[in-house]
Amino acid sequence: MLVPAGGNLNPMSGRLVDGASTEPGPRLIVGLGNPGLAYEATRHNVGFLVLDRILERAGRCFQKESRSDRILLDVEYEGLALTLVKPLRFMNASGEVVAEVVRERNTAPNELMVVADCLDLPLGRLRLRKAGSSGGHRGLDSIIRELGSDVFARSRVGIGRPDGEAVDYVLSRWSDADLPLVRQVIETATEAVLVAAVSGVDAAMNRYNGLNLAEPPEAEQEEE
Repeated sequence: MLVPAGGNLNPMSGRLVDGASTEPGPRLIVGLGNPGLAYEATRHNVGFLVLDRILERAGRCFQKESRSDRILLDVEYEGLALTLVKPLRFMNASGEVVAEVVRERNTAPNELMVVADCLDLPLGRLRLRKAGSSGGHRGLDSIIRELGSDVFARSRVGIGRPDGEAVDYVLSRWSDADLPLVRQVIETATEAVLVAAVSGVDAAMNRYNGLNLAEPPEAEQEEE
């Protein structure tokens, strides 16, 4: 039995089980990136990487829709029905795809979460929010413009800001030295989205916004 994201139901009574969150969690998860092999492993495509990992973690995918402008996957995770969306237009036109899917799926603002890279956070940091400005991110700019609202959850994945040109940096690939931390960041960002879906965005914010994966655990620091 699939239940809406954000609440666990007793399959016999149809009521929320004890301890389950009554806050609706996101059920439409959008990962931002640029289409095409040339951009596949670039910093700007963090959102695509997180969606790939969510798909791997999901119990099953029961519907896939591939179109020229999007890939849409309906998956099940811990009894929740989630929809994963990769817009396949370039970053600054992502909002056109997202707005279309939101209308088709009749998605409420609190049921949408967008995963995107963030220059203003160092690699190793995440920041989840329920609403807010784009922070200069062109994909989020496009979504806000097309939806006519900035009231939707987003998970921003830090990639760090370079000394040089930001455009060249976000469209470049990760360095070999960064890859071990990048893998850890993708896994943690995936967990954060899934926690938000199951337990609500507040729970995910409380658990993940203070983490810095680039710092060694406290026990290791004390040993040094």
